[in-house]
Amino acid sequence: MYDLKQYLPTTRKEMLLRGWDYADVILFSGDAYIDHPSCGAAVIGRVLEDAGYRVAIVPQPDWRGDYRDFTKLGRPRLFFGVTAGAMDSMVNHYTAARRKRSDDAFTPDGQAGHRPDYCTVTYCRILREQFGDVPIVIGGIEASMRRLAHYDYWQDKLMPSILVDSKADLLVYGMGEKAMEEIARRGIQHDIPQTAWLSNGEEDWDDGETIVLHNYEEELRDKRKHAEDFRVIETESNKQRAKRLVQQTGSGTVVVNPPYPALTQAELDHIYDLPYQYLPHPKYRDKRIPAYEMIRFSVCIHRGCFGGCAFCTISAHQGKQIVSRSKESILRQIEKLHQLPDWKGYLSDLGGPSANMYGIEGKDKRLCEQCARASCLHPKICKNLNKDFSRLLDLYHTVDTLPYIKKSFIGSGIRYDLMDEAYGREVIEKHVSGRLKVAPEHTSDAVLGLMRKPSWDAYLRFREFFYRVNKECGLRQQLIPYFISSHPGCTDKDMRVLAEETKRMGYRPEQVQDFTPTPMTLSTTMFYTGLNPYTMEKVYVAKTEKDKRRQNGYFFWWKKYS
Repeated sequence: MYDLKQYLPTTRKEMLLRGWDYADVILFSGDAYIDHPSCGAAVIGRVLEDAGYRVAIVPQPDWRGDYRDFTKLGRPRLFFGVTAGAMDSMVNHYTAARRKRSDDAFTPDGQAGHRPDYCTVTYCRILREQFGDVPIVIGGIEASMRRLAHYDYWQDKLMPSILVDSKADLLVYGMGEKAMEEIARRGIQHDIPQTAWLSNGEEDWDDGETIVLHNYEEELRDKRKHAEDFRVIETESNKQRAKRLVQQTGSGTVVVNPPYPALTQAELDHIYDLPYQYLPHPKYRDKRIPAYEMIRFSVCIHRGCFGGCAFCTISAHQGKQIVSRSKESILRQIEKLHQLPDWKGYLSDLGGPSANMYGIEGKDKRLCEQCARASCLHPKICKNLNKDFSRLLDLYHTVDTLPYIKKSFIGSGIRYDLMDEAYGREVIEKHVSGRLKVAPEHTSDAVLGLMRKPSWDAYLRFREFFYRVNKECGLRQQLIPYFISSHPGCTDKDMRVLAEETKRMGYRPEQVQDFTPTPMTLSTTMFYTGLNPYTMEKVYVAKTEKDKRRQNGYFFWWKKYS
């Protein structure tokens, strides 16, 4: 039997069960409410609750009716928090061909249509209409990656900061626990790290700690200026000691404060030790939420990714510095998971943004503090990187000795260019559920260079190793490669070579995707500008639907394509 008081309240009745006649903070989310540390709204809610605040949450409010979902909990004492959810709402809604998706993994029964396009902006507009001057703080991946001028693929144009259209009082970017606590404690202040705000004043930014980007209007007129700004933004986001960024937009100026330092292990452990129920809210008890099915029996063991893939938002959002949880914290979570309904003894994933970055860090921290590289692995693996898998292997071994564990799998992506033989054998022999998915992405080294991915030869070496270990151990597991078409720099010739190479190897690619430009990535900047921001050289881009369909069709050489 469930206890509603163990969840963040979602209705006035649930607030009254706690004896509340108001909430300090009310969160609005485009996702269903799953009380799990893999779900951002749940994490922020639990962090603020732990700090002593009354927090309520309204998941997937109806924005098309009389707005009662937006008013049912009344006015918060402090502020509204708004997030589109775990994905940018436009990525959630549309395919690479800009066709409407028929499902939504973060909605009960996978139903589409339970959140609006440009979700953050829509929620903010309604809240502003209903509550006037109550402060609004936006965050999550949609707000984070749209904090400055950005290319929007679905409107095919350069857009200003989301602060302009949302009219939010403050934007929290990245993993926002510290910033949200500070905002709750101090209110809307413009000196809080890891926040952005829209200034209408005449501040003097010539202070040595601020970088002034090109105006939004200048970027509109000249794509080269947008490329130049992207390089600055990405470089600063990869520094441990970043500068403030400002960008004039119309009559205002977007101000992006430097981030907080990465969390310590103790701080990350504390976040995971908060009283999550590891279940969807009871109101969904008769429904299936596809995203929850994926994370239900999985454990995230670290935060951050230093891979720096050009098309990926993980390092831009979480940071490239790895913060690993303690083994004790991970074991406490597994103890809770095995008490859940339908536990069968199998962990679906013991991983993270990249499964094998746990415990990896710089040998000399002083060098890391001075580093501005976007990737620690590309174009070559950093010599200062401590490629020590002993902590990770010890974790695997400890988990596998637990009496209620039958098998622990690695479902997260593995960087095969970042592993030694001992680690590779451990994974292949004990942690593959029959098929291991990896992401070479392409066969062309020129395209892979623009993607910041390892060479095709690196994949071939891993493939040979994978099947050799399988043969030695008497296993018959499959290696499933993941590929992308239409990435900037990829020509039809490159796709023909990919098709010929995969055909020669006997592959009929299953895990394939046409490149989708998402806000604030290197790949998207190249797609929009036709330039490599780091060299200012021109890059070929397959932009039209016809060109993209043709490139994607090379994956399916065994089918007739028209």
